[in-house]
Amino acid sequence: MTSAIRLRSMVAADAPAVAELSADAGAARWDASAFVRELALPQSRLEVVEDDGRVVAFAVWWHVVDEIHLLNIVVHPSGRRAGLGRLLMDAMVADARSVGSRALCLEVRAGNAPALALYLRYGFEIVGRRRRYYADGEDAVLMERVLAT
Repeated sequence: MTSAIRLRSMVAADAPAVAELSADAGAARWDASAFVRELALPQSRLEVVEDDGRVVAFAVWWHVVDEIHLLNIVVHPSGRRAGLGRLLMDAMVADARSVGSRALCLEVRAGNAPALALYLRYGFEIVGRRRRYYADGEDAVLMERVLAT
């Protein structure tokens, strides 16, 4: 990672790089056209982190009534443990506060210990479990963070 780290809103031209990053990370596999369609949705927010002009992380979340729902967050292996996940999480929390959201919520793979640890550090609590939620049969852990009003 260099000192040229920049957080910004995703644009359509980023879609191929974001789709490749998503596929390489084993995350929800959206192709580039899915990201472009997501950009058109009024409830959707997409943020990317660049390092010297290269997309190295992204997050997608939705505004749903009075909640923010995190759909996807991915950091390239070269950027892990460098604060990029925190940068994206901070942006999501700031967005939630700016629109008066009551809570943040998400699902995460039960076996994804690094993500679970990140969310717990951000004040999320485990509120449930969806058995066999993912296509490979892995459970999803449901998490929520209530925001102070």
